[in-house]
Amino acid sequence: MNPPLIEHQIKSQTDRNNAISPAAKLLLTLRFYATGCMLITAGDFIGVSKASACYIVTKVTEAIASLRERYIKFPGTQFPQVIGVIDCTHVRIMSSGGNEAERYRNRKGFFSWNVQTICDARLRIIDIVARWPGSSHDQTIYNNSRVKGTLQDNEFGNSIILGDSGYANTNYLITPLDHPNIPAEVLFNESHVRTRNCVERSYGVWKRRFPVLSVGIRVSLDHSKAIVVATAVLHNIAIEENENKPPIEIEMEDVPVPLSDVLVRRVAHENNRMRNSLINNNFTNLL
Repeated sequence: MNPPLIEHQIKSQTDRNNAISPAAKLLLTLRFYATGCMLITAGDFIGVSKASACYIVTKVTEAIASLRERYIKFPGTQFPQVIGVIDCTHVRIMSSGGNEAERYRNRKGFFSWNVQTICDARLRIIDIVARWPGSSHDQTIYNNSRVKGTLQDNEFGNSIILGDSGYANTNYLITPLDHPNIPAEVLFNESHVRTRNCVERSYGVWKRRFPVLSVGIRVSLDHSKAIVVATAVLHNIAIEENENKPPIEIEMEDVPVPLSDVLVRRVAHENNRMRNSLINNNFTNLL
């Protein structure tokens, strides 16, 4: 990342008392993201105290996260019909303590944010929601997200996103068939899985670039949310700059928690219209 992008936000107000340069502040923060080390260890990198390191990481993170609208955004409507793939991933955090702590414990047993992203075929994160505790269901996060309203309001024309079976199928969020019965439906599901694979690869690259997301973010809850967003911004910048992708092992997320049969039956008929159209128009003729 080029320091001038955020230099005005992180530059010290005075050059007295051996003020730390913006470049040094950025390097310290990137080291923290890249290792998940303790702040006292990160501070040793440029010879500052734990308190100073905490302050620097907080300010630089806020500055990077402020670039969110510039680097994390949906494509225009001229793009193909499938504009992205939605899923959630757990970002490990330390326990917040208190009465609310257990809300952050996920089904794997550790404390986390359940972070929703939408990624494109280049593995760029084009939308992110990083404010829900680890125990939250993926569908709940989506139902309360801005992107659902954007799609419902048809702001992207006939564009759709793909999701796994943890989501309710709609005419703008297409999920696989639970029980494909004919060859065209089998082909549709196979294509759906291959296309949806990009989101898992996106998580693999993102977390490999910034191991703090896997090792655990050892700062306050508010600051940890900003770190999630800041690393997503940096991930997209790396893709734009054609940085080499690190070797990854795709970390498969939990098997999606199925929606209740009552909910599925209630919305199934009308919300299957787009999926049925995709199968009939694009997969039946391949047989």
